Amino acid sequence: MSRPGPVSPSRLSIDRLSLVTKVARLYHEDGLRQPEIATRLHVSQSRVSRLLKEAVALGIVRTIVVPPAGVHSELEDTVRDRFGLADVVVADTSSDDEYSILAALSGAGAAYFETTLTGHDRVGISSWSSTLLATVDKMAPRTVSTADVIVQVLGGLGTASVQMKATHLVERMAAVTGASPVFFSAPGIVASRGARDAILEDQFAREVLDEWSRLTVLIAGIGSVAPSPMLKDSGNAISATEIDALSEAGAVGDICLHFFDAQGRLIETGFSERTVGIDAAAMRAVPRRVGIAGGARKYEAVRAALRGRWIDVMITDVDTARRLAAEPEV
Repeated sequence: MSRPGPVSPSRLSIDRLSLVTKVARLYHEDGLRQPEIATRLHVSQSRVSRLLKEAVALGIVRTIVVPPAGVHSELEDTVRDRFGLADVVVADTSSDDEYSILAALSGAGAAYFETTLTGHDRVGISSWSSTLLATVDKMAPRTVSTADVIVQVLGGLGTASVQMKATHLVERMAAVTGASPVFFSAPGIVASRGARDAILEDQFAREVLDEWSRLTVLIAGIGSVAPSPMLKDSGNAISATEIDALSEAGAVGDICLHFFDAQGRLIETGFSERTVGIDAAAMRAVPRRVGIAGGARKYEAVRAALRGRWIDVMITDVDTARRLAAEPEV
């Protein structure tokens, strides 16, 4: 037997509608509590509760959420649904220059991680991202532990400045979350596959690899094919020949130096064999994968990362989000 549908206002007496409306106004407009309404109208509190529910069912009371300026919840929902993501955070920006975008993304990223990391998360973090560096620097220390470990997932050695940035990134995030830091003291790019294999066979490296297999969260920037300023300064910059080879293979971006084409398909090249860090399969196996990136220069890379399901949580700027929302559904 089917249940009867909601009662139409036209089927109720004016007296009944008047009572429902009066109770609704006393509660929602005048701010009276249910016991106070019951006393004033000489009815039971349980009846007041039923009348309030009836007001909602009849459409007399409607809930409207009005996002404040700078909050883009509807846009977040559109991008999330368009690309099948678990969550989207859209940062409001004052302008489209890279400095403003970096400031907005890092602030939004810091707020996201401060509120969503639990005390048992095992967090992997890429070491080559200026956005991630700015994000962790904005995170406020917590009074209780919000993560178990913070694990470096990509080699960070190169020039002394890059080594310091990689170390600072892991140390800082471990400090603000109350977690134990796990460093990966190796270069991110080496001369040959043999050199990479030798590094990964070391006992210390194998212990880090074991940590990679146990991650619950991965945090990474999304790069374009052209090397970022940080990569250029690292002493490990990709050569012009390698960039040309990646471009010819269709690469538009990378996450943790795993390059992909416009549809998000992994591109295997000789360069891949020289990268020292978490492999693509292990990265994709992490339950929550958070990407932080924005700006016109990285749009194709961001879109490809979403198409390829490299990440399931996206933190980006409002202009990038609007372009993503206009993309056809995947």
